[in-house]
Amino acid sequence: MIKSIIYAISAWLIPIIVLGSLAWGLVKKVPVYETFVDGAKDGLKVTVSVVPYLIAIIVAVSMLRASGAIEIAQHLLSGLLDWLKIPVDVLPVMIIRSLSGSAALGLFSEIAHNFGPDAYVTKLTAIMVGSSETTFYVLAVYFGSVGVKKFRHALCAGLFADIIGIAAAVIVARWLFL
Repeated sequence: MIKSIIYAISAWLIPIIVLGSLAWGLVKKVPVYETFVDGAKDGLKVTVSVVPYLIAIIVAVSMLRASGAIEIAQHLLSGLLDWLKIPVDVLPVMIIRSLSGSAALGLFSEIAHNFGPDAYVTKLTAIMVGSSETTFYVLAVYFGSVGVKKFRHALCAGLFADIIGIAAAVIVARWLFL
């Protein structure tokens, strides 16, 4: 019963919102179509201004993966990660997560496929992906869309938050699963 009500609400919610917005605009005597077209033009301008930042992020992630830099970092940091009891397989997620959420999810998918859903490394990676942010993506899209060029402090705060998120993920995963 409740399930069918939820399905009915979800099926009709967006059309109701759209029609309600149109009706409200007509009541307020707003030129609805012209306003919509102006908004679409502004959205296209924002998209065009953000594309170079997104391309830079995609290239950076691709270069890190293709160059073998992540594998070198895994090799160099394996002793420290072992000492901290962090599986070396999560290091790529730690590195990539700040750049790209979709790349981090792809890495998580590989880890889950290789180790299984119940493995500690999979659970740690899941917590890590959920407790950190795509800092560079946020800076590129949101700051780039409004033309902010000086985001040094936001970058430092975002990277610091990512480090804290990763540390918290390790602590929580260790507490819950080891």
